[in-house]
Amino acid sequence: MNALSHVVETLEHGLVLDVTVEDLQFRAYVVLSEPDINRVADFVPRDQFERDGDVHVAAIHQADEARGQIQDITFNMNPGDAAVFLCVNQQAYLDALEELGLAAPEPLN
Repeated sequence: MNALSHVVETLEHGLVLDVTVEDLQFRAYVVLSEPDINRVADFVPRDQFERDGDVHVAAIHQADEARGQIQDITFNMNPGDAAVFLCVNQQAYLDALEELGLAAPEPLN
């Protein structure tokens, strides 16, 4: 997967990215978080849910899962969709950012 990203916003426990993968452009929320779908509303703004398009959510438990989870999500996305990646640990978070094309992601403190 050949992704390019740029940071749109910094969250308390993650980043908001605009991502381009081939012809697909989407907003990604990548956060260090327990895999709880109820947490999504804590960092995804309400207007994201009110727009056309779906919000896809995936948990990344291990660093080596990042590529597969991101490929699965992007394969099923349509224009206007957004993706949320709940990364259970620091290494999963860093690998997810790298997989999304963010060069030299910074660890969270």
